[in-house]
Amino acid sequence: MIRTLVVDDDFRVGKIHSQYVRRVEGFDVVGTAANVAEALTAVRTLRPDLLLLDVFLPDGSGLDILRRLSQDQGESRPDALMITADHDISSVRGAMKLGAVGYLVKPFGSADLAERLASYRQLHDRLDALSRATGADQADVDALFSAARPPIVPRSPAKGHSAPTLSAIHRALRAAGTALSAAETAEKTGVSRATAQRYLSYLAKEGTVLLELRYGTTGRPEHRYRIAH
Repeated sequence: MIRTLVVDDDFRVGKIHSQYVRRVEGFDVVGTAANVAEALTAVRTLRPDLLLLDVFLPDGSGLDILRRLSQDQGESRPDALMITADHDISSVRGAMKLGAVGYLVKPFGSADLAERLASYRQLHDRLDALSRATGADQADVDALFSAARPPIVPRSPAKGHSAPTLSAIHRALRAAGTALSAAETAEKTGVSRATAQRYLSYLAKEGTVLLELRYGTTGRPEHRYRIAH
């Protein structure tokens, strides 16, 4: 389980975000904090793997927390997924320089957060696997850099395609971590096989998923789809 600390100055928002995190497979919320001081204390005592970290806090900034933890803990500090209502590019740039693994602008829904957490889990798993290997080749390095930055699902899809359905299919593929057929995708998302096939074909044309052909002993090859990296 990826131990997560939720840091937000609004108690109600923090509770909602905690509920979002707990719905995602592989994640657990080990605590919450409402300001910089509480967050620093919680990191020392709870030792989370990931911070869901608000930028604006009553006694400072989430960026201040990252700076402090980088100074005190170095590479052993927890990772951070930033959340904020601020659209200022300077905050985004600052978070990137401090090593944040992602940035979500409020308001966002559980599906948006689940997408980022699934990407982080994939990154976490890849790093864990490579730490036990003898080394990494270029493909491994490229996969690491892409894991925390999932392809963007079209926000304004072509006519006849629903954005929520596109997102659901995209999340199912990312959560699977392997190539899925249209039938398997339909089972995971609750849509019909024909609908899954149509949406998978559309995402393949957009470049956010890749089509793989699996050849059997007879008949036509099976079409399978996986997230593009």
